[in-house]
Amino acid sequence: MKDLRIVFMGTPEFAVTILDGLINEGAQIVGVITAPDKPAGRGRKISESSVKTYSTEKGLTILQPTNLKDEHFVNKLKVLNADLFIVVAFRMLPEVIWTLPPKGTINLHASILPNFRGAAPINWAIINGEKESGVTTFFIEKEIDTGKIILNDKIEITEDMTAGQLHDKLASIGIEVMNKTIIQISENSVYALDQENIKTENIKSAPKIFKADCKINWALSATEVHNFIRGLSPYPGSWCNIAFKGKELTCKLFNSSVSNINSKQKLEMSNQNTFVFPCADYYIAIEQIQIEGKRRMSYEEFRRGNSILDIEIIK
Repeated sequence: MKDLRIVFMGTPEFAVTILDGLINEGAQIVGVITAPDKPAGRGRKISESSVKTYSTEKGLTILQPTNLKDEHFVNKLKVLNADLFIVVAFRMLPEVIWTLPPKGTINLHASILPNFRGAAPINWAIINGEKESGVTTFFIEKEIDTGKIILNDKIEITEDMTAGQLHDKLASIGIEVMNKTIIQISENSVYALDQENIKTENIKSAPKIFKADCKINWALSATEVHNFIRGLSPYPGSWCNIAFKGKELTCKLFNSSVSNINSKQKLEMSNQNTFVFPCADYYIAIEQIQIEGKRRMSYEEFRRGNSILDIEIIK
């Protein structure tokens, strides 16, 4: 691993975990490519990516191109004289970039490919009620997430695991899978498997998730709603419309569980110890909510200044 000159490309915290694992194993990181700084939050203050923050602390060479095909950027990459490019949670690369290094360009994807190709594999695995997930390393080719597979590893998804929890577990096993992958590449011992040779029925996709996609459908079963809520927790967060003290507002829901109470049964809401909302078959219990314009609150915090009868779901 130490003999390979590596350029690392990534943006969020997931990528930081992998980059840190590489550095701890002695990898020679000759450059880091990450997203440009941009305004974020209510104050629109300039924010930098998690990968940039980490790389600055480590004194690594950082490039932040706005256009990956820009000739000036491409020339800077060539000067780094890298043997291998590693991509973790970054943008789709143009061919002029991923074909540069002699050892190729590899990606670490947070699913067991070919299932859940796309931008949000962690979220969609949970939303779909999958029982397992994992990470896969593969060589980048023209079509996104379709390249030849090098290695993968799997973990169990428990029934109450959130996207945030799965994210952390996948990042943890991703370190070992990535390190093993690089060793194989450095030793020229890779046996890459064409994804077309993997027998998988009904391949599931993982497209980018937008705010409109996060609205809860209360006509679904409690299990489906539970999977939806935990699959979007803590980010970007599932939401619904509510009537609250005479106003129609949006409300994000967190930390759900399926009750054994039939939704056709009338409940006295003021006697409950969690937020309880009816789905198609059973009630679902919610531990935390965030009403539009307010901070995230537990049931106990909400009850200190409000009545549970102040909330009504708008379906």
